[in-house]
Amino acid sequence: MRFIIFTTIFIGVMGLLTLFISKRFINKLHLSKRIKRYLNIFLLVNLLGVAAYMCSRYIISVPNEIYFLLSLPIGVIFLLFCTTVIYEIISHFPKISKNQNRRDFLKKSIDLGSLAFATSITAKATYNAKESYVEKIDVKINNLKKPYSIVQISDVHIGGLIDHDFIKNIVYKVNKLNADVVVITGDLIDTNINYVKDAIDELKNLKSKYGTHFIVGNHEYFHHIDKIIPYMKSLGIRVLENENVYIGSDNEGFNLAGVYDIFGYRYGKFEPDINKALTNVKDSPTILLAHQPKYILELDNQNIDLVLSGHTHGGQIVPFNLLVRLAQPYIKGLHKHNEKTQIYVNKGTGFWGPPMRLGASAEISYIQIS
Repeated sequence: MRFIIFTTIFIGVMGLLTLFISKRFINKLHLSKRIKRYLNIFLLVNLLGVAAYMCSRYIISVPNEIYFLLSLPIGVIFLLFCTTVIYEIISHFPKISKNQNRRDFLKKSIDLGSLAFATSITAKATYNAKESYVEKIDVKINNLKKPYSIVQISDVHIGGLIDHDFIKNIVYKVNKLNADVVVITGDLIDTNINYVKDAIDELKNLKSKYGTHFIVGNHEYFHHIDKIIPYMKSLGIRVLENENVYIGSDNEGFNLAGVYDIFGYRYGKFEPDINKALTNVKDSPTILLAHQPKYILELDNQNIDLVLSGHTHGGQIVPFNLLVRLAQPYIKGLHKHNEKTQIYVNKGTGFWGPPMRLGASAEISYIQIS
């Protein structure tokens, strides 16, 4: 029932956006009625694709080639909506000219330019989602006796287009970095694990000096978190469940703590508990894994030097980052939260929904602490 309600509301919103695009953009273009009719038919087919995408993701299984086509419409609608808003503003510019011929020329130029803009950013966004890039970050941590390297991946969203080959490529890139420790900061799995065990199993090939450590994100709660956690452990991956481990040589390393995601408050179990996570930490710097950046607002006087988060995808598609800002204090990159604590937000190693990224490339974070 919850899925039906969510899907109905979601498709309804997509329908309203499609109607807005048709009325305020397509129907105003200086094109023949025939071409505008074809464009409106495309919008209708695209909207039907949104419904088909929801079914293919959560109800039925389809080949990846078809799934790819069905996953595009949400991104197409969003980018066309952004183009329409821009068009609404610049379409008034030709009215400034008193010369009719010049007004007509400017109108045609804006119309064709807007269509070209919408097409090019959609193509660019789709292309950007194909690769994850290594982001190198240097972080200074007080009282750390020796430097360490941490590779962070986050928000991979295994399922659909994020398949075995995608994960194998990520593992290859991570292993090339020869890190001291690998951390996965949630939203790793976004479907029933029985469908994607071949992809998940590839993660056991991750290599680092002190192993791979994982915390859950909000999406794990949607897909039987109680089954995901033990399966991850069976791969030799350490799951930090409101607990900590010590990384490095005695008195020369750091505490690595991890908490459940704040979605656990709504779920009713698997709730984050920072005090429990910091139980018996050693007198060394502490790094905390917390899926959502806003969890940092729940920290009080805890002695946390660095928080590693994900969740935001860096906005994934500009200007969606502006909306994410309403819910999260930090969107991407390294920030100094206060005199003691810094936070780094990974932009996501995969993608969610449409296979698109614009203004926020997928990343594998290579963090050197010293």
